[in-house]
Amino acid sequence: MKRRNPFLLFTLIFTLVFSTTVLAATNPPELDAKAAISVDMDTNEIIYAKNIDNKMYPASITKLITALLLAENKTTTDTLKYTKNAKAQPPYSYNLNIHPVAIGDTMSADNVMDGLLLYSGNDIAYMIADNVGGNPINFAKMMNAKAKKLGMTGSHFITPNGLDDANDNHYTTPYDLTLAGRAAYKNDWVKKSMAKKTSVIKSTNGPAATVTNRNKLLGIAGNIGGKTGYTIKAGRCLISIYERNGRHIIGVVMDSTYNLPKDTIVFDDMTKLINYSYSAKKEITNKKETAIKTISVPYKVIPFIGPTKTINIPVASKEDVTFYKNNVKRQTTIKVDPIKPWKLNKKTSVGTLVVKQKDYVKTYKLYPMVSKTIIFKNNIIIYAAIVVILIVIIVLILLLISSIRRRKNRSGRRIRY
Repeated sequence: MKRRNPFLLFTLIFTLVFSTTVLAATNPPELDAKAAISVDMDTNEIIYAKNIDNKMYPASITKLITALLLAENKTTTDTLKYTKNAKAQPPYSYNLNIHPVAIGDTMSADNVMDGLLLYSGNDIAYMIADNVGGNPINFAKMMNAKAKKLGMTGSHFITPNGLDDANDNHYTTPYDLTLAGRAAYKNDWVKKSMAKKTSVIKSTNGPAATVTNRNKLLGIAGNIGGKTGYTIKAGRCLISIYERNGRHIIGVVMDSTYNLPKDTIVFDDMTKLINYSYSAKKEITNKKETAIKTISVPYKVIPFIGPTKTINIPVASKEDVTFYKNNVKRQTTIKVDPIKPWKLNKKTSVGTLVVKQKDYVKTYKLYPMVSKTIIFKNNIIIYAAIVVILIVIIVLILLLISSIRRRKNRSGRRIRY
């Protein structure tokens, strides 16, 4: 029986494993979630997209908007009163699941923020609504005004905690949540709170309690913050912000399966989404130095005289035009300045290509792929004929001048005799 070469066998196994790893990293992931998105926070580029404009229920991710309004209207050392509306909230609430709080008792705003974002207390959200907005109705107006300011055009909020059993008018989109998440990351107080794994909080008249962040991915593989959520209508939801090698990516996973008691599926979805997003490569839609558009421009073969002809000027970018492969609509706008053919220069920009995808905007300078020398090449026969004619004219003029001089010389000699 023929013996197998162990080196070849090892090579085959290594190749298969490596190929599988590469494919897993470069192909878009299969997610349990019904909708998901990832965005490069440094450039606003959408990397992965699945139903990103669908109307969805945000559950407790809503609390990011509530947190932003708290941060914008209070300081960390302010105190907030525990209210009747807060006391009436169901689990998970600080009052029911951690320690009872009496109406009128107070908490520091810093503790309130941690109780909202780490523990995700439903009562804490209403405590903020009453102390910041005066009542939940006014606070909802503040939430919607904030959403509008952030550009969250597909969102409408009613409750400060995201509980949606009583209505269908508390909704958002996966894309809108990336806007809320980016705003949360830019707010130092909210960012700091999201990044805490645990926090010790208490009401003025209650005991101290340690609350743990419900974001199981926090601190793992670059996860620096986020917010979890769940209701029966919303399913399991998660928003996460990552930083790897100085690059920031935000991911949103919505309506994933809540597989109690393990509760792993939504976090597995996020891990797949983010790993893919960091490894994804852009596709080249327009290669550099390749014509994006050709402009037809009239010009006079002989400046100021004519005749008039038309020159075709291809324009191109000096860098590749790239996009991540996804199904989100892109817009491209080409603007070309008035071109003077006799001043064409390959090093001088003649216009721009603007590419847009949602909030992502990039402008590429466009340069002519030909210079004014093309005019001479296109009209070489005409210019050659002009040169010949000019030479003939010059020769005739020289001959005429020479003839006149000879006549004068002969005439001068006759006079002297």
